[in-house]
Amino acid sequence: MKVTEHLAEASQPLISFEIIPPLRGGDIKSLLNLIDDLVKHRPPFIDITSHAAEVVYDETTEGIRRRTKRKRPGTLGVCALIQNKYDIDAVPHVLCNGFNRQETEDFLIELRYLGIDNVLAIRGDDPGFRKPLAPGRSANVYAIDLIEQIATMNRGEYLEELLDAQPTDFCVGTSGYPEKHFEAPNLAHDVRWAQRKVEAGAEYIVTQMFFDNAHYFRYLEMCRKAGIEVPIIPGLKVLRYKRQLKSIPRTFHCDIPTALSDEIERAKPEDVEAIGVEWAAEQARELLAHDVPSLHFYVMQNSTAINNLIPKLGLQ
Repeated sequence: MKVTEHLAEASQPLISFEIIPPLRGGDIKSLLNLIDDLVKHRPPFIDITSHAAEVVYDETTEGIRRRTKRKRPGTLGVCALIQNKYDIDAVPHVLCNGFNRQETEDFLIELRYLGIDNVLAIRGDDPGFRKPLAPGRSANVYAIDLIEQIATMNRGEYLEELLDAQPTDFCVGTSGYPEKHFEAPNLAHDVRWAQRKVEAGAEYIVTQMFFDNAHYFRYLEMCRKAGIEVPIIPGLKVLRYKRQLKSIPRTFHCDIPTALSDEIERAKPEDVEAIGVEWAAEQARELLAHDVPSLHFYVMQNSTAINNLIPKLGLQ
């Protein structure tokens, strides 16, 4: 089923998760254990992140050597596993950065072969690497360009002629930023970009993580006033470590409320996760009271906090 169908048919708010593929060269056992743990919460769909190549600088006897590598190349395999072994809809992230449009088309064709109906179209992090484009090749610059490419394939139009080119039927999600994208001059400007992405074909929005619900409610109100009527799913993250007080704002450009950061800074390291769980539970309860269609949790690699949080929400 499509994400939008899950949302439309649900009798209560849904719970979904986002995970990351194993590191290149690792094995899948830890991922299987994670998915086994998440399945008991009955998610209708699970997002799987994608990762482009990145630049690495190595110090050698000949000097500094620049090379590129992919740390987590297994998105397609993980999607096939989730959809076929667990009968849960997989939502792979499709990126602009690091891929040309022909590679994107090939990836989408493979997803269609696997029966995967959902994708999340995002620009992706800047890997610090730009692969040279061969003659006749092109790349998507922004998420809206990627959404337009997918919408074109949904109409049966491909970059190259195929022997049996049938229209795809992807349900396309995209990202939203309650505290604005860090490159946007202001939130109103960012909302206009969200509107353009919806007009291009995005059917729902999943927000960047936030720790103050006021950001989500303001973003939702501005989106609705701008004519954006698609579901806007709030994205939540449970803080588990003190170091995340620095790493999360730096990486995801979101604020951590003073009350939360102060409590974590005063706590013993072994008590931080319990504080994060209770904060996320309070967020989730308030959001559910405001009739959000779903809650999306950025789990990534560890389900311990989620297992402690979900029973507090009264949805099971």
